Amino acid sequence: MRFLKITFLLAVVFLLIFALAGCSSNQGGVPADSGKKVVTGEGTGYNAEKPIKVEVTLVDGKINEIKVLEHGETPGISDPAFEKVIAAIKEKQSPNVDVVTGATKTSEGIMEAVTNALAK
Repeated sequence: MRFLKITFLLAVVFLLIFALAGCSSNQGGVPADSGKKVVTGEGTGYNAEKPIKVEVTLVDGKINEIKVLEHGETPGISDPAFEKVIAAIKEKQSPNVDVVTGATKTSEGIMEAVTNALAK
């Protein structure tokens, strides 16, 4: 009986050790941001003369942040596209999202810019 208790306790201890080892977020002393990559891309929005330029930050291959560096889109009209499309891309982890009604060309330009950035 005592042998079974000791064997059971050892098994539980080993399982806990393996479970906790698998939860480590920074193994081997590698910095947590070592998988960080910043890429830029351009897309054509409503204003074909001035492209939409974005900076996409990837962390471990996932879209973490999207910054709009420049654009020539109409303020007020294009603002919902920048807000909603960028949020949708980050949530879906893909530039293939729905356009914003009333700002279709801007939405498509943002998606094109992110797609071009991710291709690098």
